[in-house]
Order: sequence, then C-alpha cells, then structure tokens
Amino acid sequence: MLTKWGLTAALVGLLVGAPAAAAQEQPVDSLPGAVSSTLHLKLERDGLVSVTEQITVPPGQPIERDMPLRQSAGADTDRVFTISAATLDGGTVQVGADKVHMTLQPGVSTLKYAVSGAVADAGDLQEVQWQVSGGWSVPVDRVEVASLLSPKVPQDIMCLAGPAGSEKRCARFEITHTQAVHALTYGLRPGDRMDITFKIPAGTVPANAVTEEYFSLARAFSLTPATAAGLVGIGLLLIGGLGLVWYARGRDERAFAEDVGRVEVLMTDSRGAITFASPDGVLPGQIGAVIDERVDPVDVTATIIDLAVRNYLWIEELPGQDWRFVRLNPADESLRPFERAVYELLIGESAEVRLSQLRGLDLKRVRDALYAEVVDKEWFARRPDADRNRFWWIGIGVTVGGAALTAALALTSSLALLGIGVVLGGIAMMFSARLMPARTRRGSALVAQVRGLRSYLHEVSVDSLPATDRETVFSRSLPYAVVLDETDRWLGEFAELDPASDGAAGLYWYSSPDSATNLRRFRAAFPALLSKLNETVKH
Repeated sequence: MLTKWGLTAALVGLLVGAPAAAAQEQPVDSLPGAVSSTLHLKLERDGLVSVTEQITVPPGQPIERDMPLRQSAGADTDRVFTISAATLDGGTVQVGADKVHMTLQPGVSTLKYAVSGAVADAGDLQEVQWQVSGGWSVPVDRVEVASLLSPKVPQDIMCLAGPAGSEKRCARFEITHTQAVHALTYGLRPGDRMDITFKIPAGTVPANAVTEEYFSLARAFSLTPATAAGLVGIGLLLIGGLGLVWYARGRDERAFAEDVGRVEVLMTDSRGAITFASPDGVLPGQIGAVIDERVDPVDVTATIIDLAVRNYLWIEELPGQDWRFVRLNPADESLRPFERAVYELLIGESAEVRLSQLRGLDLKRVRDALYAEVVDKEWFARRPDADRNRFWWIGIGVTVGGAALTAALALTSSLALLGIGVVLGGIAMMFSARLMPARTRRGSALVAQVRGLRSYLHEVSVDSLPATDRETVFSRSLPYAVVLDETDRWLGEFAELDPASDGAAGLYWYSSPDSATNLRRFRAAFPALLSKLNETVKH
C-alpha cells in the first residue's frame, strides 16, 4: 500500500521522466538546419486536389525544386497532371507543361496550388494519386501529410517514398479511427519522391486522369489484339487475291498441261483443194502475244514472213547475206491493224528496201496494235502489258504507302505492325505482277489449240500431203513454225520439195541466187534471214 511519501515519490518520478519520454519522440520533429515540409490535401467535388504545403528552408542559400507533372504509368506511358492557381509565399513559382519550378528562400514558405489529373476510375472504386513531394535539389529530412479531406471517407491508402519507381513504403501512413488520413516519411535524398494514393467509392468525383503514350519501338511494333486482327484481315485479303490469281492462272496451266492431240489445220474446199485454217483464226504474230503475253521480235519476224506468203511482199535473197523486200500489193482492208503497222514499218512508202538498210525500227505502234488485237479477239480482258504495269505500280504505291503508314502509326500508336502488313502486301503485289495478265476462257482454249497446232507442225509428214498442195501447206504453215520454234523441223521435212511454179523453180514468194529444184538451199539460208530480222527488230 502506497504511503503519502510513496505517492509523492511516484509523482515526482513521473514528472522527472516526462522530459525523457519527450526526448524519445524527438525524431518526429525536423532536424535543425534541414528542409522539411507539411502538407494539407483536399479532394474537391469537381475532381481537383487542392494542396497547401508549408516548407521550411534553413538559413543560407535559396534552394531549387522542380515538381514533375509527368510520371511513369507503365511501359511507354506517362500519367500527366496539370497545375493551376499556383502561388508561393516566400519564393517564386513557374508552372510549365512538364514541371513546376520553384525557388525557395530561407525561412518558412507556403505553396498553394490545385492539381487536375489525379482521379482515375478503377472498377467500383476511384483511385486518387499525387506525388506530394519530389523534385528536390537538396535532401529533405521530413515530409508529413497532416490532413487529407475527401467528399467520402477513403477506403484504402498507400504511401511510397524513395527513388522514382521504387516500392519502398513511407515511415508511417494510416487512416485513423477518426477517419483522418495521415502519412509521414523521413530522409528523402535529392531526386526522391513521396507518392500518396487513396481509394474512394466510384462516382464520388469526376474522373480526370490523363495518360499519354510516347514513342518506343517495342510499343510501336507490339502485337496487340487490334494488330493481330488487322494482320489477319490483311492476310485474308492477300490470300483471297492470290486465290483469284491462282484460279485464273490455273485455267491456263491446265490448258498448257492437258493432252490435246494434234490439231488439223488443213481443210478441203468445195473444189477439192487443200486450204489452211488456223485455230480460232489466230495469225502468227498473235500467237506469241497470246502464249507468253508479250510482243517479242519473233512475233514481228513471223508476221513479215506471213505477209510475203500472202503476196504482200516478195523476198529476194542477195549475195553477202542480205535480202531485199519488194512491195507486191499495198496494205488493204484484209490486213489487221498490227499487220499494217508491221508492213508500214518495214517498207513504208518505198517500192523496196534492203534488210541491211533497216535501222532503229520503233515497235511501239506494232506493240500497241498487237496488244489491242488480243483484247479485241477476246483472248484477254485487258492489255497484258498494261495489266502488268498497272499491278506493278499499284504494288509500288501500296509498298510506299505502307512504309509511310508504318512510320505514322509507329509515332502515334502501337499499331505499326499493320503498316508492315501493308508493306508486305505491296511487295507481294509487285512480285505477282507478272502473273496478272490472265487469259479469258477463250484465250485459254486458244492456248490448248495452239499446242495442238504445234503438234501438227512437229508430226506431219510431207508424204501424207497431196503433191499439188505441198508448197501451199509448207508456205502457209512456215510463219507458224517460226513463231512456235519448229522452223528447223519444218524445213527439214520439206527439204526435198520442188515448188515449181509456171515452170520456174523456187517458192512463189522467195527468190534465191541459185536454181536448185528443191528447198535445200532455202533450208540453209532461211534461218540466217530470221536471225537478222530478229536482230533488226530487237534494235
């Protein structure tokens, strides 16, 4: 039992111990000569966060502070805040787009401002986040959030302190039993920060958080659901386009591959005479354009020989491997436009011309007329060369456009892979351009018939033909043999033919210096004529 003296001693001991207890709480106060800060925050009903900060700067030089307004919110993304109504009693403050710069004089300064961008919706809650302290150029001994007011009581709180991005927690943060929010940290080094985050019920205030993505190769070319869907769409378009090309070209491939057998081109007229009839009325010069979809020198050469066979020209072989082309009949309405172009290109208004005199023949008119011819005959829907060129240039345009789109998307979004898909599509179009001139069904049927014509030229025997018709068959078929690369075989088969005409040896459309009664001399000279014509036309 305590006596009066014992009670008195106890009271004295408590009084004497009070200073010691107070001494143990000393770290809560700022160290003498150090920077400290005390903040009061209030979440307004319009979503702004009003901040009042009391800053103590020790005697000596002014200090600088750059409070950041952009904070990392994940890979290649920044959270952006806006400061308004900023005032600083005891220094100067300048609000910029990315930071707030302050110069603080020694003593106690009061900073006031309002923050926009701190409130973000998060499901059935709202999350309020603000970096209450940061951007210091000197160590800060103590930062305290002394009060935080909100229209509704915060449900959760988090406080982080230390280098930006670190997960180190503040020394103390809590929602007290009186629903007050309090946070405290010590020992911030230059560049460290203190972040406060708390949650409130959804819809408490208007959300105003702003995030901005900035350029990064990894983000720009990232595979997201949107880019994946876009790439699938581009891939399906390419597959569909190539499928159509494959279908159209497949018809041609089947025409080239199927066994059509020999096509008979010899017909008997009402008088019993043998006449020549090509498949679908195709002329020698047209065959090349239909088969390989191009106008080649051999197409023009075969047309020149055909004009001679049909009595528009007469070819005379001269010494020294030269030939003279003599006009027999003028170009009439029986000639197709491309044949007229070849006729005028070769001989023009002259009565005759030597092969050695021909230089620099411009095939543009012949080429245009022949391409127009295969369209007019409905073997092609469009000019083969125009189709190729059009698709080539479209491919280049798509490629260049895709590259520009890639750059634009890379700088503004994470969808740059879509641009890469467009570039690949353009490249595919460029490489597919040579496949584009698909023939019509009639053109594909003609391809099969021309293969049969070639089989005829390759297989027919001179002995199977009536003697009186052999020269006609030989001459009328020769231009087709030229364009179908069966010249050597055709000349060899008819080498012993004696094409007598009115008692004079030789072909009716070709003259040679010797008087041989068969075609052996012609067989030796004709390939040289073809070679020189091809070279002349090529240049």
